[in-house]
Amino acid sequence: MDEKLVKMLKYLRLQGLLAHWDEYLTLSQKKRFSPVHLLRHVLEEEYKIKRDNARDCRLKRARIPEPLVMETFPFHKQPKLNKKKILSLYDAFDYMEKSQNIIWLGPTGCGKTGLATSFLIQAIHRGNTGRYILFPELIGELYASVADHSEDKVIKRYLSYDLLLIDEVGYVEVEAVQVGLFFTLMHKRHRRKPTLITSNLGFSEWRSFLKNDHLTAALIDRLTEKSHVFNMKNCNSLRPKLKEDS
Repeated sequence: MDEKLVKMLKYLRLQGLLAHWDEYLTLSQKKRFSPVHLLRHVLEEEYKIKRDNARDCRLKRARIPEPLVMETFPFHKQPKLNKKKILSLYDAFDYMEKSQNIIWLGPTGCGKTGLATSFLIQAIHRGNTGRYILFPELIGELYASVADHSEDKVIKRYLSYDLLLIDEVGYVEVEAVQVGLFFTLMHKRHRRKPTLITSNLGFSEWRSFLKNDHLTAALIDRLTEKSHVFNMKNCNSLRPKLKEDS
C-alpha cells in the first residue's frame, strides 16, 4: 500500500481497511470475490468496527463502575426474587419505548445495583446513551449548579440520556433546594425517558431524607405512575460475610 493511499484511508478514518488491507485482498483472491462482493465485505467490516467503537464510547461515557450483566446474576441465591418477571422485562426491552421506570428497593447487598446495571448495559449495547450516577453525587452536582446558575444546563444534560441509572437513593439527607431540583429532573424525565433507580429504603421511608412531605409524595407519585417496582427486602445478601475474630 503506497503512502498516498494510507494518507487517504487515515483521513477518511477507515481504520479497519487500513489495518486489514492485505487480509482483504488475500480473502478476495482466495474466495474469488467479485468487485461488488469485495466492496460489500469491506463496508460491512467497517460498519462493525464503527458500531463497536461507538458502543465502547457510550459505555465509557456512562461511567459504570462495575460491568455487571444479567447472564452472571446469581438468581439461585435469591429464590424469593421474581426471576421470571425480571427476565421477561429485560428480554422484551419495551420499557424503553414506553418510558417506564424500573425501581429496585431493598437492603444493602441484595443485588439491586447489579440488576440495574445489567439493564443499563443492555440499553447501551442496543444503541442507546446512558449514564450511571450515585444519588449523593447527583444531588451534589445539582446543588453546586445553583452557585453558578447552571441548573438548567445540568438538568438538560441528565435529561439527554436515553436511560439514567440513579443508584443508592436515600443514603444522604438533602436540602430543600436539592429536593426541588431532583423533583424537577425526575418530573421532566417521567414525561420523556425511563429511569432506573435503586434505594435501600422503602417509599414510606423516603420522607426521612427528603425532608419535604409534599414533594416526597409528588416525587413518588411521578416515579411510580408508570414503572416496574421490585421489592427485595426479603432477599438474601449477596455479599460475603466477614468471619468473626476468634
